[in-house]
Amino acid sequence: MQSYGNQATFERRTSGDFPSKSAIIGMMAAALGYRRDDDRILALNDLVFAVRVDQGGKPLTEFQTVEWKQGTRKLTHRDYLQDAVFMVAVGSEDETTITRIHEALQRPKFQLFLGRRASVPAGVLQIREFADQTPITILKRLAWQASGWYQKRYTKWHPQAATVTLDMYADAVLLPNKHRVMVRDRVESFDQRNRRYGFRPLATERVTLPNSLVEKVDQVATEHDPFSVL
Repeated sequence: MQSYGNQATFERRTSGDFPSKSAIIGMMAAALGYRRDDDRILALNDLVFAVRVDQGGKPLTEFQTVEWKQGTRKLTHRDYLQDAVFMVAVGSEDETTITRIHEALQRPKFQLFLGRRASVPAGVLQIREFADQTPITILKRLAWQASGWYQKRYTKWHPQAATVTLDMYADAVLLPNKHRVMVRDRVESFDQRNRRYGFRPLATERVTLPNSLVEKVDQVATEHDPFSVL
């Protein structure tokens, strides 16, 4: 279960289709032990960020009745993503910063969650560190990470598809030649009494990767030669 809020009101809390940069910054800040009003959080905005959608999740809407005040109840709806798989890459020219974040995510000071407190990771995060690479080059190179059942279902529906095409979203500076849009996803304050977000430019690109489940048909003549015994 994951949820990455793009609009938040008490009555309706929706989710984006992929992790927001602010959500990943919040996860890293929690791992590093930063509290919500810690000014060091703002420096994490300087990390370059990209995310690849390896397995689009199914939406789920949770319906709740919440007691707003004594004797007053409100109806609320909260949207989540089920069974989604994402590859997130962050980068910095400061190797020490990346190593420190890597170590913190493996041994977090505070509980990690995937957008909302109720959505905790199903297990230990899979983390790898690369030198002299950008998030874009890494996400174009790493193999398709969708769940086994999802890959099998995709291959059943597309039996001749030797490749799979995935959506990738990144800081516009990483994709300078792509169309960009402004999204309200720059952290200004995580303080629950004064939560604020600014705008950042976002660009998109599609990535084509091999589908390892599709058998390669050998177009060369068979190696079996029945006349070889003569």
